[in-house]
Amino acid sequence: MKNKMLIVDDEEDILIFLSYHFNKNGFDVTTALDGAIGLSEFEKKKFDIVITDIRMPNMDGIEMCGEIKKQDTTTPIIFLTAVTDDYKILHAMRTGASQFVDKPIKLDELTDIVNSLIN
Repeated sequence: MKNKMLIVDDEEDILIFLSYHFNKNGFDVTTALDGAIGLSEFEKKKFDIVITDIRMPNMDGIEMCGEIKKQDTTTPIIFLTAVTDDYKILHAMRTGASQFVDKPIKLDELTDIVNSLIN
């Protein structure tokens, strides 16, 4: 059975790139272009892991993470972002994120983190 992954980012190129990579590596990937859509997708089905950006329109990743954690405290959430503001990073981690990964994406590092969190 494939692990289910939700990827949320407002950059479509990143969604395509990550979706292709993780699909190729055995994941069932769902994508969303902002936190509001991501939260809606999360509420529709159970995911094994979530990867999200922080800065997005309509609902940012921090708010989405907080809403997800109100419903499900066990699903790991990885913030994948170019945000460098220490306060924002700390705030993001306090909402219940499992990991914080900087952009630009280091695919091997991200894959290792994903695998460590779901196994």
